[in-house]
Amino acid sequence: MKFNFSPRLLKSTATIISCLLLIACENDQMGDLHNFINEVKARKAGRISPLPEIKPIETFLYTASDKRNPFAFSVGEEPEMDQELTDNGIRPDTLRRKEELEDFPLDSLRMVGTLERNEEAWGLVRSQEGTIYRIQPGNYIGQNHGRITRILEDRIELIEIVPDGLSGYIERPASLSLSDDE
Repeated sequence: MKFNFSPRLLKSTATIISCLLLIACENDQMGDLHNFINEVKARKAGRISPLPEIKPIETFLYTASDKRNPFAFSVGEEPEMDQELTDNGIRPDTLRRKEELEDFPLDSLRMVGTLERNEEAWGLVRSQEGTIYRIQPGNYIGQNHGRITRILEDRIELIEIVPDGLSGYIERPASLSLSDDE
């Protein structure tokens, strides 16, 4: 005997058998889940502890409002400080074209040597990336507008322009010493 089934009939039969198998498998797994849920529901309910009592905050009456404010300048100090700020004339040159070494913080740069040619001193400075730069007095270095004033065998001296904390600027000496790293 030879049976001739159409592909459509075979697909339908396979789909029905697959669905029945999935339902049978799901029922076996769901039985465990239902047992666990029933067990948890059968447990005795626990007692939730009450919230802690909130104590009222004591009020405080501020009575020093007629005294001097510690965060404001005294009457005599304010004009002198304003006068000092406008008179020092120290400002970084914001119109000047920045040099390459001004992108690095001064503490990340290392002096690695000096060169002298035609009685001119040159300093050798290594950046974090390992690039070595040749500099001379008048060049700028570091992120605080540091202008190089002298190059010696063991250090590079410079003057930085830094904020003074009162909306003005001051000059601060700094140096970069010869590195013993390598």
